[in-house]
Amino acid sequence: MATVLEILDVSSKFLDEKGIESPRLNADLMMAHVLNCRRLDLYLMFDRPLKEEELESYRNFVRRRIKFEPLQYILGYVEFFNLKLKVNPSALIPRPETELFVEIVVNENKNKENLRVLDLGTGSGNISIALAANLPGVKVTSVDISNDSLELARENAHSNGVENIEFINADMNDFLRKIATEDNPFDIIVSNPPYVSQADYDMVQEEVAQFEPPFAVTDFADGYSFHTTIISSAGSILKNDGKLYLEMAKGQEEQLRSMMKNSGFQNIEVIKDYNRIFRFIKGIKKV
Repeated sequence: MATVLEILDVSSKFLDEKGIESPRLNADLMMAHVLNCRRLDLYLMFDRPLKEEELESYRNFVRRRIKFEPLQYILGYVEFFNLKLKVNPSALIPRPETELFVEIVVNENKNKENLRVLDLGTGSGNISIALAANLPGVKVTSVDISNDSLELARENAHSNGVENIEFINADMNDFLRKIATEDNPFDIIVSNPPYVSQADYDMVQEEVAQFEPPFAVTDFADGYSFHTTIISSAGSILKNDGKLYLEMAKGQEEQLRSMMKNSGFQNIEVIKDYNRIFRFIKGIKKV
């Protein structure tokens, strides 16, 4: 029978030939999932023969991966900010740069208590759940137009023992118009909205184009539609000194800075991600 090491070596080469990035990492993670162990544990199991059912499960994973199905969908989960989150094609796969986004929000607000946070376009719930789990006494309101995404987010909140989130199924524009008429201000608004323009979406990786939901990636326009809605509405639903945090695409920083300034935000700052690309913008509401 074939051993763990033999199968990893063969499958790594096969994945590489099929154009899969980081082929050995992919091979290892799929094997670790099949064997229900950590990747590190594989190095102690190289001589272990694979059972026929294990080998068939692994081959099925490889067949899916060479069709460019995202590894996270194959495994069914992603690690995000010390959370284990279920993922499926109803929502965007959480990215490492969004972990940095959460880290920024947490670090700047961790000494405050009982904050009210609004997360627009919650998707898998990654931002909402991470903030709810790491800010003292916080209450998070999470809004998404996709009921399937919200069901996934609710499941992720439950599996991670997070209860201080209210999930709302609503169109962002409708929700913001409604909430603006209520005396219900927030301390913080966060959003990682669909910001890829239609032109750029036509050139995205196969993993994204074939498998991730288009509505979570692009606004099917110039990439600014959701930012424009959020920025223009944020002032009416944030407390004075309330903060707005947004994730954005490469090259959007100057236009978003101008939009925030024109909407009355101050102390506007743009921040780079791990790849040294300006990825986040934040500002403070001042009256």
